[in-house]
Amino acid sequence: FKKAMELDIAYLLELAPDRLLHRFHLNAGLPPKGDLYGGWESQGVSGHTLGHYLSALALGYAATGDQRLLEKLNYTIDELALCQEARKSGYVGGIPGEDSVFADIKRGGITSAGFDLNGLWVPWYTIHKVFAGLEDAYLYTGNTKALQITVRLGEWTDAVTANLTADNWQKMLGCEHGGMNEVLANLYAITGQEKFLALSRKFHHNAILDPLSLEKDELAGKHANTQIPKIIGCIRRYELTGDVNDRKIAEFFWQTVVKHHSYVIGGNSNFEHFGHANQLSDQLSESTTETCNTNNMLKLTRHLYSLQPDAAWMDYYERALYNHILASQNPENGMMCYFVPLQSGSEKVYSDKFDSFWCCVGTGIENHVKYGESIYAQSTDGGLYINLFIPSELDWKTNGIKIRQETAFPESDKIMVTITGNPAQKFPVKVRFPAWASTTSIKINGKKQKIKGKPGSFITLKYPWKNGDRIEINFPMHLYTEAIPGKSEQCAVLFGPLVLAGELKNGSDSVAPVMRADERVPAEWLQPVAGEQLTFETKMAGYPRDLRFSPFYKMHGKPYAVYFDFYTRTGLVKYKIDYEARQRYLQSIAARTVDILRTGEMQPERDHQLTGEKTFSAAVGEKNAAMRGTAAGFLLI
Repeated sequence: FKKAMELDIAYLLELAPDRLLHRFHLNAGLPPKGDLYGGWESQGVSGHTLGHYLSALALGYAATGDQRLLEKLNYTIDELALCQEARKSGYVGGIPGEDSVFADIKRGGITSAGFDLNGLWVPWYTIHKVFAGLEDAYLYTGNTKALQITVRLGEWTDAVTANLTADNWQKMLGCEHGGMNEVLANLYAITGQEKFLALSRKFHHNAILDPLSLEKDELAGKHANTQIPKIIGCIRRYELTGDVNDRKIAEFFWQTVVKHHSYVIGGNSNFEHFGHANQLSDQLSESTTETCNTNNMLKLTRHLYSLQPDAAWMDYYERALYNHILASQNPENGMMCYFVPLQSGSEKVYSDKFDSFWCCVGTGIENHVKYGESIYAQSTDGGLYINLFIPSELDWKTNGIKIRQETAFPESDKIMVTITGNPAQKFPVKVRFPAWASTTSIKINGKKQKIKGKPGSFITLKYPWKNGDRIEINFPMHLYTEAIPGKSEQCAVLFGPLVLAGELKNGSDSVAPVMRADERVPAEWLQPVAGEQLTFETKMAGYPRDLRFSPFYKMHGKPYAVYFDFYTRTGLVKYKIDYEARQRYLQSIAARTVDILRTGEMQPERDHQLTGEKTFSAAVGEKNAAMRGTAAGFLLI
């Protein structure tokens, strides 16, 4: 984790604020001070990266105290203030064509096909990133100028939407708008101004949120990450207002996505979209698990955990942190994945330093500077939660002590926690008993403790703590399998919290690997490799050959497999015949294919310059109101 953070900080320091500010200066009538970056920053979503950049600098400074990050942050805020002052309206942005579009919106003219608003690529999404970055700059570094800019931007938002009818609001919210409801709720929390809370409530997308409030899963066919920030906004509003409907939406969404729409690494979506619940087996491609989605799911998890500190929240958090977020970074240069593919034979594809700037680069630069974020928590009774087993030191100033956690986890199951200083009072220490652990042992100053708790809960240790006390914790890890939702015979292999991936050979694995194992107990056919940490090898079980397994987060620069179909030795014969026939069919299709356009998906449509009017996308068979009453339509197959 420390290495990942250092790689990310090096990249943040390499990025030039003036290049990210290019269109902010240009749109404000000021001369740009740097050339425009490539990738998404040169396109219609220009400006989104600057918001993420502010958040990443603020988080990085809070995590390290590195003054270089603070200097870049303060400089960027100063330039944004100049841009805002030059524009006079309170608005500040770097979106091409923004003035005419927002003038249309102010007059009540709204058209959208999902990823465009009046012809502009997701403008509220981009503005949300700027809002969030400014708020993080204020909250994590105390930059008051950032707050002043945010307040004026909030007032502009209120003014530009003041005359929208309820129908126009909902039509506008059909275009991806990030977490505008969240940042406006935060602005209310900071300033106490009720108008920002009222505005947050207006950014409430009924088509998505109403079914969730009724505990209905209608996510199939929906663009996944468009929805998650809306849910974060709901739970944030609940924290501020106690609106039980907002909390109900958030809790049902989390349970639905994590239990019925998520892959083993904790990520969700295929080609950026949700499929039908518990039908993930046929949704394995080179474009599974968009990294932005998991960034936002972890934010949502933190909110829910803070309201009800159940270990299940942190079991998911740990799974996604190790196996998706950490796995999404290039361990050599710090670049990031858009998708983390789970199709057998896939390889991870990483961003370019200056010519990508995808959405997942934006969330990525935030991801890798905040690994310390959820290791510990303070309970309402003054106690300490230990959620994650990451070597770290907590300076718990309110209690006058330091908590030092030393461990080589997950390469070792031993965790040592040392308390130094003189606690101001007795307090409970609550250690997460992971759901993946079947047993545990805990010693305090060498004396074994009687454990009250079970996997998937917190173990509470009550003790009159004093300077130098040591808590030794052991969570033995074991091998086990986990089925993909909806297909019990298709499984991934795990060791403790770690998803293991089978290493494939470039160009030599023409048959997707499967397991010929009569029993689903991996300890019987998967053995540790002597002298190599967290490395295993199948013994007469892999087909067409035995495989080496290692943690998915370490899988880099080579093809891999994560999910495996399990067959008995007799069932394997039929599988081989069916597989070879299927491959011949797919090869014949590929030979006749000149191009593929995935309709209803933002990036493929833009790549193909697809335009249209009165169009919509939906899952086949979905009961969509837009389908009813249409005179004609067509289906592309």
